[in-house]
Amino acid sequence: MVDKTRKIEIFSADCPVCQDVIQQVKDVSCPSCDITVLDMKGTDVQKRAADLGIRSVPAVVIDGKLADCCSSRGVDLNVLRSAGLGQQIV
Repeated sequence: MVDKTRKIEIFSADCPVCQDVIQQVKDVSCPSCDITVLDMKGTDVQKRAADLGIRSVPAVVIDGKLADCCSSRGVDLNVLRSAGLGQQIV
């Protein structure tokens, strides 16, 4: 059976920029998107972020892969859309 959800993880420091990205991601998400916001204050979250290569927040991970726009600096919604954000799985 094929999983019908796309796992979206947003790594956040609860700053205004992070809150803006969270809202933008939610605005373009679809019913197949399962969005989780992860607080970088937690040591488990910090370890996961390090394992994924996250160097700055906000950062978005889609289906376990750090979005290309988040591997250096800044979030780019067009790159996130190319990675599947907002595209329903059928």
